[in-house]
Amino acid sequence: MDETWMQAAIAEAERAAAHDDVPIGAVVVRDGEVIARGHNRREVDQDPTAHAEILALRDAAAVVGSWRLDGCTLYVTLEPCTMCAGALVLARLPRLVFGADDPKAGAVGALYDVPRDPRLNHRVEVVRGVAAERCGQLLRDFFARRRKPRQLR
Repeated sequence: MDETWMQAAIAEAERAAAHDDVPIGAVVVRDGEVIARGHNRREVDQDPTAHAEILALRDAAAVVGSWRLDGCTLYVTLEPCTMCAGALVLARLPRLVFGADDPKAGAVGALYDVPRDPRLNHRVEVVRGVAAERCGQLLRDFFARRRKPRQLR
């Protein structure tokens, strides 16, 4: 099922690209259904914390009625950053599935491994590389368009 849920996260990433935000999408799944969705909204909201993961976790907590996201899995198209990885731990999220690695800012194995750090009070099961090529291609295409001169956009 990881592939199926990752496709829902990819659809969210495409929504971010539609309003010129970095195309990262996330969904939270519990008991076989999507309970929350998010996509990057930093540009739209002018909010540095408006990452797909944070928005999806906030909505999931509202649906669950608790900040503890027991029984939930977060699917996200890009390896979470330190802020988002920390939020996963704080939400007591049991499981994370992500697509593309982020060698420049990833905090789930690339630069750090926050969700599995034994010094913290909670550890997250991590599955990496689900639909990694498609997730990475969304980002490569987005940044290639950004690098083109403005008149060609």
